Amino acid sequence: MGQEQWTKVDEYFSAQLIGDDQVLTAALAAADEADLPQIAVAPNQGKLLHLLARTAGAKRILEVGMLGGYSTIWLGRALPADGQLITLEIDARHAEVARQNLELAGLGKQVEVRIGRAADTLAALDAEGVEPFDFYFIDADKVSNPDYVAWAIEHAHPGTLIVVDNVVRGGAVADADSTDPSVLGTRRLHDELAASDRVTATSIQTVGTKGYDGFTLIRVER
Repeated sequence: MGQEQWTKVDEYFSAQLIGDDQVLTAALAAADEADLPQIAVAPNQGKLLHLLARTAGAKRILEVGMLGGYSTIWLGRALPADGQLITLEIDARHAEVARQNLELAGLGKQVEVRIGRAADTLAALDAEGVEPFDFYFIDADKVSNPDYVAWAIEHAHPGTLIVVDNVVRGGAVADADSTDPSVLGTRRLHDELAASDRVTATSIQTVGTKGYDGFTLIRVER
């Protein structure tokens, strides 16, 4: 069993449990037309984020790395009418595509897009005295994941959920001798999670249309 079968299974589940969503399809098409990297979450992964955010009762969501806004739409749809999502994107061209997709999805007023290096935009949020968030989705540069998660934990409350994407690194995360910066960042993240008494966490391997990958799910306890 390999990539072809994994893709077929994902397509089956997406057809059965998600169906045809014209807004999401248009968002992917717009990203392709703008020649954005084809690295958005898969439909069933997007719905998982949606369900997790709804289960957490999230009214305030922060996303680090929005690309063309596909995952942002899934998360935005999980918000109640008075909810807010702030999303961070380093690339202004990506953000412009995402803004158009969010308007098409009817989420333009609930989603705030901030452009720049995540380290800078997070520092700006900190300086503004931003309130804690209920849910985080972190899908940006893997080298900085430990820093993003540390910031999230400091701006959370008991029960806040943090999802970190792309943590398996094709299995290389298990290689203690790796010199790949993304692997090193991912391993440092897990070292820090293991040492923390503020969170409980687990990491899951996945296969599907996005290949062999996985995510880390973190719950802030105090």
